[in-house]
Order: sequence, then structure tokens, then C-alpha cells
Amino acid sequence: MLSLFQILSLILDIAWFFVIAHVIMSWLINFQVLNLGQPLVAQIWHMLQRILEPVYSRVRSILPPMGGIDLAPLVVLIGIYALRIVLANNISAFY
Repeated sequence: MLSLFQILSLILDIAWFFVIAHVIMSWLINFQVLNLGQPLVAQIWHMLQRILEPVYSRVRSILPPMGGIDLAPLVVLIGIYALRIVLANNISAFY
């Protein structure tokens, strides 16, 4: 059962990495450090969009309009962190 805990932790870590990478990449694209005309950058960006946009759209439907500020990634990161806490506090159930 400990392996199940480790697998769930790994999935949450990967999700955390994807959200952080998406946020940093969006900043770099907006500040024109990265160019979507480059094939590798465009490929990575579209992959992250396909993975995260379904999650972000559900969060955005709950959040009130913030006047151009997108808080969906922050809410998703808080949700991932909360799931980590729940897993860590219930680790005894995996033994």
C-alpha cells in the first residue's frame, strides 16, 4: 500500500510541475522572451494547454471575473498542495 501513496505523490508532483511550467512559460511568452513561432516552444506550449486547460476552465467557471487577472493556476496549485497535505496526514491508511 505504501507504493500507492508514492504513486499518488508522484502524480501530484508531476501536476505541480506542469502548472509551474505553464505559468513560467506564459510569462516568458508574454514578455516576448519565448516565441511561439519556434516549433519546440509551440509544441511544449500546446501540450501544456491541452493538459491544463480542462482543469483551468472548471476553476474559471467557479471564480468570479477578476478584470484580466487569471487566478486559476493559483487555485489549482493550492488544490494540489491541499491534496498533498491530505495524503501526508493519512499516510497511516497506506500501511
